[in-house]
Amino acid sequence: MTTTGTEIGKDRARLEANLGKVEALTQRLLEALARRKPVNTALSGPEPELYAKAAQAYWQEWMQNPAKVFEQQVSYWGKSLHHYLEAQQALAGGSLTPPADTGPTDRRFSNPLWDSHPYFNFIKQQYLISAEAIRNAVDEIEDMDPREKRRLTYFAQQIIDMMAPTNFFATNPDALQKAVETEGESLVRGMENLVADLEANNGELVVRLADEKAFRIGENIATAEGQVVWRNRLMELIQYAPTTDKVRETPVVLFPPWINKFYILDLKPQNSLIRWITDQGYTLFVASWVNADESYRDVGLEDYIEEGYLTGIRVAREICGTEQVNAVGYCIAGTTLALTLSLLKKRGDTSVKSATFFTTLTDFSDQGEFTPFLQNDFVDGIEAEVAKTGILKSFIMARTFSYLRSTDLIYTPAIRHYMMGETPPAFDLLYWNGDGANLPGRMTMQYLRGLCQRNEFSEGRFKLLGEMLDIADVDVPLISIAAEGDHIAAWTDCYRGVQKMGGRSKTFVLAQSGHIAGIVNPPSKKKYGHYTHNDLSLSAPDWKAAAAFDQGSWWPTWEAWLRKRSGKLVAARSPGDSAHPPLCPAPGEYVRAKATA
Repeated sequence: MTTTGTEIGKDRARLEANLGKVEALTQRLLEALARRKPVNTALSGPEPELYAKAAQAYWQEWMQNPAKVFEQQVSYWGKSLHHYLEAQQALAGGSLTPPADTGPTDRRFSNPLWDSHPYFNFIKQQYLISAEAIRNAVDEIEDMDPREKRRLTYFAQQIIDMMAPTNFFATNPDALQKAVETEGESLVRGMENLVADLEANNGELVVRLADEKAFRIGENIATAEGQVVWRNRLMELIQYAPTTDKVRETPVVLFPPWINKFYILDLKPQNSLIRWITDQGYTLFVASWVNADESYRDVGLEDYIEEGYLTGIRVAREICGTEQVNAVGYCIAGTTLALTLSLLKKRGDTSVKSATFFTTLTDFSDQGEFTPFLQNDFVDGIEAEVAKTGILKSFIMARTFSYLRSTDLIYTPAIRHYMMGETPPAFDLLYWNGDGANLPGRMTMQYLRGLCQRNEFSEGRFKLLGEMLDIADVDVPLISIAAEGDHIAAWTDCYRGVQKMGGRSKTFVLAQSGHIAGIVNPPSKKKYGHYTHNDLSLSAPDWKAAAAFDQGSWWPTWEAWLRKRSGKLVAARSPGDSAHPPLCPAPGEYVRAKATA
């Protein structure tokens, strides 16, 4: 079918009309940006001294070994020029076929035009050549403190990722094609998405990862049946309804991290660890933490321990009529569970029969991928922020975690959402990821200074509640589940912490996948396996090399371990009792509070 001049004119008119809408949206954009409050610059990048040290190290290398530096530069110039000449020769010969592409496979460049179109291919190749040159230059810097070099490597990679041609409309074939195909409608939708996100976050750019309208807490997410049986200023304690006629005598009290909401363990019935635990015949209590505001500025780890852990353990014991509980801690809540166990040891309290740790760090001697964010320039910036606001705002933490995987969690979603005008997916995990919580100022600094920077707990000198807490005091029977691909709590660091814990009954399990998928891995999915081995005297690499691999989920392995420490079967318990009457149905009220930028 031949396109007529009239049809072309109509298409052009629609395009011009949509471009006009983009201009009109610009005013709303500027108004939203005007509401943005200045953020401490220390939270946005390293202090200039880091780059000065890198420049000094590079200059020393130049003076001491100029041939090596010239070799780097000439190699970069040569590759760039060689590729340019190849492209020129192809065009001069009347061919629109680009030179052979030997670059690495990269999901960002999946559009065939990156390989077949001379313009896009040239841009991609030059970007990859430049990225390689930057990495090589950083890698070969000598006479620089290893920790500072690790930071420099990280920030250099951030610059590389930020400058990818896919992040710019004029050099993104997917976005350009979409704009042409929709007569500019995709640009209008993208601008509307951008403005809406800025308006929703007081001018702060927080890229939405999921369609928030698709989920309603307590209706189609976090729907396991139960009752809030205790509430104080820090937590609601939920007791879940039994799903079996008989349950194990010793209850399970689970403490999730308060950086995010507890319902990561109850996204939907098919992958709910909460439902699975009750289905195995256990009485389960779960803490739902408050979303802190400025009034919580003086709340510290000691308050979380006393009003959260010790209170939760006490209430569970009273309701169930038992002397002990089996405690579970996930991530930072696992770290705090370890602090609690050390405190109980000092006090001669045996309320906890066994402990389970999910992706838990207790030894911070190696700061791993968080090294860039745990140096004084960043931590000083956080300290100034919490001194001013009383809390560490959720969006600051979310941004930090996102930049550990910036291509997947920032740039790719932003491209789809803003350049291409797509609606974020209705994905429950990503919805949960965006539903963060604020942290109290005092607790934040205790964690960053005392635990992360000074590693005081691992070294037996973390003072809290009048006691000197020591990792060696954690001597109850314990099991630790770490995740092989975890970039937040590296499994080797989790393993090292378990090695330092006291007691003889210690079990370590290494799950496949990462910080979330490694834990939320129901047996029915048959997706990720796990490793087990009993000899924890081995180094982490030797432990893994000697470990047995099971293709199934670690959940049944843990339940078999837990069952041995959970007593006889008794009649199932309904939530609450006369002294602890149900206050409201699960998932409670605290979980519904939203953090804003």
